[in-house]
Amino acid sequence: MTNRRDFLKKAGIGAAATVAGVSAPYVHAAKKTTIKWRLQTYAGPALAEHVIKPSIEAFNKAANGEMVIELYTSDSLVPTGELFRAMQRGTIDAVQSDDDSMSSPVDIAVFGGYFPFATRYSLDVPALFNEFGLGKIWKEAYDEVEGVTWLSAGAWDPCNFATKKPIRSLADLKGLRVFTFPTAGRFLSRFGVIPVTLPWEDIEVAVQTGELDGIAWSGITEDYTVGWADVTNYFLTNNISGAWCGSYFANEDAWAKVPEHLKTLFMLSVNSSHYHRLYWYWAGEARLRVEGTKMKLTTIPENEWKQVEAEAAKFWDEIAKTSPRAAKVVKIFKDYNAMMEKAGSPYRCS
Repeated sequence: MTNRRDFLKKAGIGAAATVAGVSAPYVHAAKKTTIKWRLQTYAGPALAEHVIKPSIEAFNKAANGEMVIELYTSDSLVPTGELFRAMQRGTIDAVQSDDDSMSSPVDIAVFGGYFPFATRYSLDVPALFNEFGLGKIWKEAYDEVEGVTWLSAGAWDPCNFATKKPIRSLADLKGLRVFTFPTAGRFLSRFGVIPVTLPWEDIEVAVQTGELDGIAWSGITEDYTVGWADVTNYFLTNNISGAWCGSYFANEDAWAKVPEHLKTLFMLSVNSSHYHRLYWYWAGEARLRVEGTKMKLTTIPENEWKQVEAEAAKFWDEIAKTSPRAAKVVKIFKDYNAMMEKAGSPYRCS
């Protein structure tokens, strides 16, 4: 029995030693290099603090060293208009932007950013993408483009004018030099607006120097957040869109190298970003209209603003003719908005 016990003890020690001997190099071999991404947002530093930074910081913390995302703000690595190509080449790994301003080479790019009167409220965007088919259409479009993966779309703020001079009629729009998005600019030019393209960080100075008469790039929350409320005097309550539509994209190869559990974690952080913006903007738009002291509110009378809405219907039909897929998107917009009108309050209020 003594010999047997001694044998078992020695065998146990030997077995442990063997396991230790095998496991040590296995653990060493299992160590992996941290995945590092560079992600550039369309937003400048002050705005990025709200629209993306909290979610990226949360992702980096939860990834626990397996992956780290370095966040870059508007134009810091490449100009916004070159974001898509830079991501496609792998110069950057991911992007938060709208299709329109980053010149996506897809036929539905015009619907990113502010497509005139496509939405009235911020909830319209996730509803359209997740429940009414736009998500499938966006995926289909980007699957045809090599090197880029479309991940998810969400809502931002509405599109209102912030100007140095008051706007109280459509006639006041004529000749205004305004910083805005490409498609929004095309539409607004029908009313005499002169769209101007400048780097995002130059806008405040351009308004101060008179190079710009105003901005049609955001709602009142961003005007206060980024400093534009300090250089403009008036805020037009009429908007041409109830919510900006922006997306997250990734370089195809970079996305493929991310393990599934980190992909899931990243998408959770994206959804966190979408959710945060919904209530941040919704609260901000109301609070600053009521409590803000930097800009006076003006409004174009409803009967006159109806002309803008009527022109938007013509614009939709023109865009629908550009491709079968664009026509499909326009039909979804029409069907969706017709449904919302029939549903009545609180979905649509006349």
